[in-house]
Amino acid sequence: MCLEIQWGQAFCLTGFYLRDFTFNHWRKQMPKMKSHSGAGKRFKKIGSGGFKCKQSHKRHILTKKTTKRKRQLRKTAILHPSDAPLVARMLPYS
Repeated sequence: MCLEIQWGQAFCLTGFYLRDFTFNHWRKQMPKMKSHSGAGKRFKKIGSGGFKCKQSHKRHILTKKTTKRKRQLRKTAILHPSDAPLVARMLPYS
């Protein structure tokens, strides 16, 4: 994949290197950041900039919990604003 950049320079992307055809040499390109795969399965970004997530306490020991409590745990929750920077760091492209 080649792209044209200002001042008549053309670069080709191959792996982590950029080929600069104006000077005919290879330049190192920074690698992409990786998203935390576990966080990607648990959190989704919402329009206001926060994150939504599933409620906890809904997996086991459900017999002692009331029907009302289990029904209210079905809804998604909004992550607390103090935890949002941690999740945003784990999901750089969300």
